[in-house]
Amino acid sequence: MRVVLAFRLPIIAAVAALGLSGCMQTTGPVAAARSHSDLDYMVYGRPDNSAPRVIVSSSNAGDGGGAIAALRASFAAPRPSSYPSASYASATYAAPAYAAAPVAVAHDAAYRLDAGDRLRVVVYGQEGLTNTYAVDAGGAITMPLIGAVPARGRTPAELSAAITAKLRKGYIRDPSVAVEIDSYRPFFILGEVAAPGQYPYVPNMTVESAVAIAGGFSPRARRDSVMLTHADRSGPMRAEVPLGTTVSPGDTVLVNERWF
Repeated sequence: MRVVLAFRLPIIAAVAALGLSGCMQTTGPVAAARSHSDLDYMVYGRPDNSAPRVIVSSSNAGDGGGAIAALRASFAAPRPSSYPSASYASATYAAPAYAAAPVAVAHDAAYRLDAGDRLRVVVYGQEGLTNTYAVDAGGAITMPLIGAVPARGRTPAELSAAITAKLRKGYIRDPSVAVEIDSYRPFFILGEVAAPGQYPYVPNMTVESAVAIAGGFSPRARRDSVMLTHADRSGPMRAEVPLGTTVSPGDTVLVNERWF
């Protein structure tokens, strides 16, 4: 009997020790439960004045804690409070505007030729006569076969008719001639500008743009009006004009000095 008890007591002690060790084992800190889950807060936000919830997971837990952390980080990224309205988007991403095409030159049809103009004369089928000719100081152009043809005071169409008439007299049976302006004669600007002198004419220019081409007004210049000299078939004319007045080829712009 004593031998049986001697063997039974160690066994009972071992079983008791195993039971106590199982009751005392813990699995690590566990998050306190609340009425809302973490995913609810991530998606819908937290109630006002609510403290942030802290979740502590066991280091040896295999419940996908890395995925929850990644999801929490994605929801923690800043999000725009509102998206751009349709009007804002259309204003921001509107198609680029393009500059309007330049206005066509208005001098070609009724323009009166004079010294300094360069003309492109095309005689169809006659490469030896087709060329660029300058109106010389005498107001004429000089072409092969027919020699000098007066151009001063004529329009391009009138000069074309004069060349056709000359070619028809013993040179070409039925000539076809076209005359167009290659470049206009220059204009002149004098007086109170930075660089007075002679400048190439720019189509559709005004007095103001002429002053800009000459470097702008000098400090003593009168800036509200200028003297413009223009010559036509009736002779030269001179008048005081505002800055928006159109300038023609061959005109002279005089910028006067102000009195005060």
